[in-house]
Amino acid sequence: MKTPILPRFVWGNLDSKMQRMLLARPSRAGGAELSGRVQEIIDQVRASGDECLRELTKRYDGVSLESIEVSPAEWQTAGDALDANLKAAIVGSRERITRFHQATAHEPKAVQTAPGLICEKLPVAIERVGLYVPAGSAPLPSTALMLAVPAQLARCPQVVLCTPPTKDGRADPAVLYAAQLCGVRRAFKVGGAQAIAAMAYGTASIPSCYKIFGPGNGWVDEAKRLVSQDPEAAAIDLPAGPSEVVVIADAAAIPDFVAADLLAQAEHGPDSQVLLVSDSAELLDAVESALVEQLDDLPRAAVVLTALAHSRAVLVDELATALTLSNAYAPEHLILQISQPRQWLPQVRNAGSVFLGSLTPESLGDYGSGTNHVLPTGGAARYTGGVSVDSFQKQMTVQEASADALREVGPQIDRLARAEGLDAHARAVTKRLQWLERESSR
Repeated sequence: MKTPILPRFVWGNLDSKMQRMLLARPSRAGGAELSGRVQEIIDQVRASGDECLRELTKRYDGVSLESIEVSPAEWQTAGDALDANLKAAIVGSRERITRFHQATAHEPKAVQTAPGLICEKLPVAIERVGLYVPAGSAPLPSTALMLAVPAQLARCPQVVLCTPPTKDGRADPAVLYAAQLCGVRRAFKVGGAQAIAAMAYGTASIPSCYKIFGPGNGWVDEAKRLVSQDPEAAAIDLPAGPSEVVVIADAAAIPDFVAADLLAQAEHGPDSQVLLVSDSAELLDAVESALVEQLDDLPRAAVVLTALAHSRAVLVDELATALTLSNAYAPEHLILQISQPRQWLPQVRNAGSVFLGSLTPESLGDYGSGTNHVLPTGGAARYTGGVSVDSFQKQMTVQEASADALREVGPQIDRLARAEGLDAHARAVTKRLQWLERESSR
């Protein structure tokens, strides 16, 4: 019997240890050695700044740059270099992304917690943010939109974008066009771990940023992790490593659609992972055949096959088990190609983004349904969601008390503070209460 492209397992035949192994992500290439090399790059950028960036750009991107910053001429001509249909697609995606992100952003809110005591939550934009837009096998204008739209809606005063240069020493015009539509005015032709280091610590050209956003390869992901651990560097949005998807499909699913969704994620890179979970052995057989057929003319077939080798097809006894499995894996993307998928949505606890029904491919989310495609990977969906307007803001609280409010609440604060042995805290309240009593007796 021919070995299937997508390795298959029967969930009920596995013990708990094997089930955990089945849900493990592929080991990241490099390990401790990669981490050490990334740290070296970070240290070099901190020490030598722009000079180091130009040297590393020549080494890794094969291009020598006099200036790493995108010139005014590049900004002005970016749109001219693009096909009209591509420009229209970028504009349309931006409109939908803006509509969704604007509608779901947190608004300022004030609450009266006691008569005369007002507590407020105010979203405050992060002052300086850095956006990283990858350009591995191809530049990603969609990522420029996913990062720049919420940064613009959050009204961040300073936005810096870094993206690797093309072989002719320019930034990709589609990336620039997308960024420009969203108000980005400063971009730099720097990629990889060195771009993360530059935005974290700053150079003569690139200002240091308080928070860095965007996906990338293992080098970029590790650089983000390292700088986020340094209190003198920058925070990061979320772990954004190799792409992953869980597709839950029942007997009524269309095999061609399921196969297409699996291949779409697998073509991101050889370290991507896809899981197909079904309660129908016949569906798994049909998807395997569809994978073989669709792979035949796929340009990135070699990349896909590498990804599929550490991916899984899993047969479960019922759909409830499939949801349990998915929640344990906590995928970046979850596609429910099942009958009445919305009825199952309340059982989804851990997923970056969910796609309901056979007519909702994950590609919609990648390119412009309106949601964000910068999502948690590696199981981080257990504790965080994707990038949003809120990611670019701090939630600052404010409170203001009237005299009546302090008279009502103050004695309780006094008692709590003294119970904790913090007499100065209590005195900060009682001094005011005594003053109010004196003032009222005059």
